[in-house]
Amino acid sequence: MSIKEIQEEIIDEFSMFDDWMQRYEYIIELGKSLPIIDESKKVDENIIKGCQSKVWLFSELHGDKIRYTADSDAILTKGIVALLLRVFSEQTPKDILAADTNFIDEIGLKEHLSPTRANGLVSMVKQIKMYAIAQQAKMTN
Repeated sequence: MSIKEIQEEIIDEFSMFDDWMQRYEYIIELGKSLPIIDESKKVDENIIKGCQSKVWLFSELHGDKIRYTADSDAILTKGIVALLLRVFSEQTPKDILAADTNFIDEIGLKEHLSPTRANGLVSMVKQIKMYAIAQQAKMTN
């Protein structure tokens, strides 16, 4: 499935909820399905800077696609990172770098987060794209 198709699927899912309490519950549920990062990858160099809570993100190349794993010590943050990994994991670096993140605004996520969590969300997207740049560089070497 393409990044755009996954984003549209997420927009559809979020439109089914009547209010933000239901959306928060859904995000928390998503966090429970997060592909958990290996304990050995929970090191400082994999912590996303700019997040209020601790978020570890790791990427590895599988063929020409990047597989991300992550974890967080906060349940809502874990759900947010799970949402992002659903979009960007198992995609090529080229597609990840070309993708926009308008779906975040379309589901209203950023405006329903505290300023520090919204900054953390931006930091997560930035780190996902930085890993894509690094993995793309590995592929061309």
